[in-house]
Amino acid sequence: MTNAKPVLRLEDIVKTFPGVRALDGVSFSVMPGEVHALMGENGAGKSTLMKVLGGIHQPDGGTIYMGDTQVVMLGPLEAKSKGIVFIHQELSLAEELSVAENIYLGELPRKSLGRVDWGKLADKTNAILKKLNVPFDAWTRVGDLSIANQQMVEIARALTVDAKAVIFDEPTASLTDAEKVVLFDVITDLQADGVGIIYISHRMEEIFKITDRISVLRDGQYQGTVATADTNEESVTQMMIGRKLDLTRAASTHELGSVALEVRGLSCGKLYRDVSFEVRRGEVVGFYGLVGAGRTEIAETLFGLRDPSAGKILLEGEEVRISSPADAIARGISLVPEDRKGQGLVLGMNCRDNMTLPQIDDLKAGPFVAEGAEITIFDKYREQLDIRTPGWKQLVGNLSGGNQQKIVIGKWLSMHPKVLIVDEPTRGIDVGSKSEIHKLLRELASQGYAVMVISSEMPEVLHVSDRIVAMYSGQIMRTFTTEEVTEDNLIQAISGIKASQVA
Repeated sequence: MTNAKPVLRLEDIVKTFPGVRALDGVSFSVMPGEVHALMGENGAGKSTLMKVLGGIHQPDGGTIYMGDTQVVMLGPLEAKSKGIVFIHQELSLAEELSVAENIYLGELPRKSLGRVDWGKLADKTNAILKKLNVPFDAWTRVGDLSIANQQMVEIARALTVDAKAVIFDEPTASLTDAEKVVLFDVITDLQADGVGIIYISHRMEEIFKITDRISVLRDGQYQGTVATADTNEESVTQMMIGRKLDLTRAASTHELGSVALEVRGLSCGKLYRDVSFEVRRGEVVGFYGLVGAGRTEIAETLFGLRDPSAGKILLEGEEVRISSPADAIARGISLVPEDRKGQGLVLGMNCRDNMTLPQIDDLKAGPFVAEGAEITIFDKYREQLDIRTPGWKQLVGNLSGGNQQKIVIGKWLSMHPKVLIVDEPTRGIDVGSKSEIHKLLRELASQGYAVMVISSEMPEVLHVSDRIVAMYSGQIMRTFTTEEVTEDNLIQAISGIKASQVA
């Protein structure tokens, strides 16, 4: 790699949007066979830089080179024709079409007279799927696949072209551990073929496992490039946020209040069964388990999105029936969903309107909405959560993932809920924003909120929780206090091993 030339090079890229200089003279390159991490906080400019590379945005200054040749990317199809392939974090699939049609969309093999060669299409698709070791075939309808398997379809697209550079944007956000192994094998194969890999992720363990170099952006500016083997998490974090990150958790100094939420023998078909737990005011209860353990389904039941088949839900000691999200909101239960874009936000709406949407009827002055009251609410939580946006008029769809998540959290905090359920609070969010949200969750508990946190990240659930509920295959295996929990006994519990079996 030392004597090789970059397969891709960007020099002094500048991009400005109204009120925001998103990229300020950024340079970046990737070598053949290299896995090069691009890191930075949400809003640092990573996505904008990749959209410039992909022809979605035209730069206001700077140059792009493929090898020694200067190129201009006028659109995504042109970028693809030059060998630039994107694996997006946000899925861009046609759910009503088959896997094969999605993978070769716009490039379907043809027979004479322009007819689609369905046999050839199936053969080509199944050959790619075999490499990925996935449990579906060419004719599976994409809408019938799990989010994780849909992500594998996105990855399969990268294997259909003669790629020179492949950009992976948070590729493991929806993958299980087994699927991650397959993904990393695919990346290794691409490296062996001399393909340059740009890897965007907030997961430090992945960065240090598979990358060769790390480049960092902060506030649209290039901060430097380091060899992965010559640095550590602390140094990279400091490059990203401009300060040393305090990861210590302050001990709880407040006393727990009364039981805000109690669940007794709750079941929902085959999804989960005989689940019982309680959450007190001033407490953060973490729910941890593997994919399919039933954690999200419990949250959806509490928020009125699923009907339980058995059991009771009690709020402040009173049994309640929650048949819709409107019921849940009226009773003081709020849910920050796992899928913030699909379920938590209206992307075409501005920041203020997203923030105040659930309480719009309470903000009316006669037949009209009191705009001043809406702006007051937005300004309060914009400051409290450090939401980075030029103003309330900015469309939520234009914000970074971390700032979108803060809008969702602010929306529900403005309702002053009795119980706040947060599903995967920091998925796709940078380390600086993660720390802020963890601190916020602890502060909410200290203010008397009852908080449920569902997370697939062990460090996160250990860091924010007062107690941890470990689930396996729809059942609660054990509930740990912070004093008794360890990584070992937590892993044993989510693997289906009971405490009695460990002894």
